[in-house]
Amino acid sequence: MRRLFRSPRVQVVLVRVFAWYLDLTLRTKRWTLDGAEHLAPAREGAPAVIAFWHEVLPLIPALVERSRQADDYRSVPIHFLVSRHRDGRLISAIMHQFRLTPVFGSSSRGGAAALFSMVKLLRAGVIIGITPDGPRGPARQAASGVAQLAALAGVPIIPCGGAVTMGRRLGTWDRMILPLPFGRGVLSCRPAITVDRESWQDSVPLITAELNAAMEQAERLCAR
Repeated sequence: MRRLFRSPRVQVVLVRVFAWYLDLTLRTKRWTLDGAEHLAPAREGAPAVIAFWHEVLPLIPALVERSRQADDYRSVPIHFLVSRHRDGRLISAIMHQFRLTPVFGSSSRGGAAALFSMVKLLRAGVIIGITPDGPRGPARQAASGVAQLAALAGVPIIPCGGAVTMGRRLGTWDRMILPLPFGRGVLSCRPAITVDRESWQDSVPLITAELNAAMEQAERLCAR
């Protein structure tokens, strides 16, 4: 079975099937975007880092599509940091189906090169999506890279969270959310975090706290 799933042809099929399923599932949900005003500068073309926990990855296409509903936002390029590991490449292939461009790298492989690539992209005016606790965890604990990136590029971090009423938690390290069709979904955005270039390390606890607050807000609104 492992050899089968490592086959490039099988992976292409899996990517297309899961992307189709995810698109169908997210389209059948009734979405609420909480804190949309915090995304306003990015929707108008200002570069920013959109941060969310790894468990929320399957819900991010819904956030992107709702942001793209504004005519002035459709042309803003969006890139996502993904691991160079095989799982990361599968995730990047799925994200590509939603018009999201991958930037390969992680804290263990290609981290420095990815960091400088993202700084260059941000300075060119794009938006970067990051899971600060990925690709290996610990879950819901931000690594320092996201703060360093924002400080070097001089852009804000917008913490986001998500929750759904119809979904399952996978038995992975991050307990990733697998959305099921129908039901409600909430995407919550918190106020942007400005990271000081000289003391960017001090922002890491705040980033963790704000990301957890975004998740708690999304879960609370979804439960209502």
